[in-house]
Amino acid sequence: MLDETDRHLLRLVQRDATLTADALGRALNLSPSQAGRRRARLETDGLIRATVARLDPSKLDLNVQAFVQVQMASHAPDRARAFLRLLETEPRVVSVWTMTGEADYLLRVWCHDLTALNDLIHRVLLPHDAVARVQSQIVMDQPKRDGPLPV
Repeated sequence: MLDETDRHLLRLVQRDATLTADALGRALNLSPSQAGRRRARLETDGLIRATVARLDPSKLDLNVQAFVQVQMASHAPDRARAFLRLLETEPRVVSVWTMTGEADYLLRVWCHDLTALNDLIHRVLLPHDAVARVQSQIVMDQPKRDGPLPV
């Protein structure tokens, strides 16, 4: 069970994962050791899965973000697993969701330019024997950045 202090701690570390036990303790009105133990427990319990850095795509020359819907030609387990292995090894695909509706998968991709997106679609995704159809939407702007989960 999470209490309000745990929830507050989770909100804080979602915004800044580098907060020290001392800083967390001050924000939570706890001693640094109490705050550190709480954070460690939340990590052990799997509520905090990882501490990562969010990079600026534009500074890495990643200028095209797109969402790609993939409709499968076959749902045979071995072909689906092979397709998912392909996605795991493709660095331009940063997120994958299975979907209801017409598309089976929704991919979030980052590419240097439209040529790289075209390459991903026409030389990586469409040639896979389990893929029937691919449809992409290019992101024009992202007015709300990826935010923290509502805790």
